[in-house]
Amino acid sequence: MLTARSSSEAHLYMDLHACECGSGDFERRHRLEQHGDDIVAVYEGVCRQCGTTRRFTFRMAEENPPPPPAFGGPEPSKIIDPGEFADVAFRISESAGVELLNTPESEHHKLRNPVAYAVAAFEEIPKFIPPGEDAVPAAAFTSEAGKARYEREPRKFERKILEMNIKRARAVLAGIDEVSAP
Repeated sequence: MLTARSSSEAHLYMDLHACECGSGDFERRHRLEQHGDDIVAVYEGVCRQCGTTRRFTFRMAEENPPPPPAFGGPEPSKIIDPGEFADVAFRISESAGVELLNTPESEHHKLRNPVAYAVAAFEEIPKFIPPGEDAVPAAAFTSEAGKARYEREPRKFERKILEMNIKRARAVLAGIDEVSAP
């Protein structure tokens, strides 16, 4: 069974794992169950494209989850690899960046949530760096998408580059908060 550190992590996992038809769009119904000492989150719904029933079951981590949009505490994810977090962070950052450039400052607050989500995704990546090391090891990439990103851009998983990306994303978020009150 998959172990999720938060509902945000469970939802991202489901977003990253599309239906066999290729669609990721399904109405998620959620319930919690007690299985022995474990709390289990069950998400079920029908794919809006092909009608297949989709079901995801996650054992929830024992520690209290961080507030959204964070995905987990200090330990790295066991279900999403650093390349997948990078794909999400860069995709959202690029999209939000274009929108910020084409939106009046008074409207920037509307992009706060996606930018905060990108920051949270960027912050997950360094958690995969072992103590005393300066980069995420190749073995941490377990998904096809993650392996492909690592093969294309291994330097982007060096600690100094990751810290720079986090700093830039946080600066964008701070800029939104400075110029555009909700």
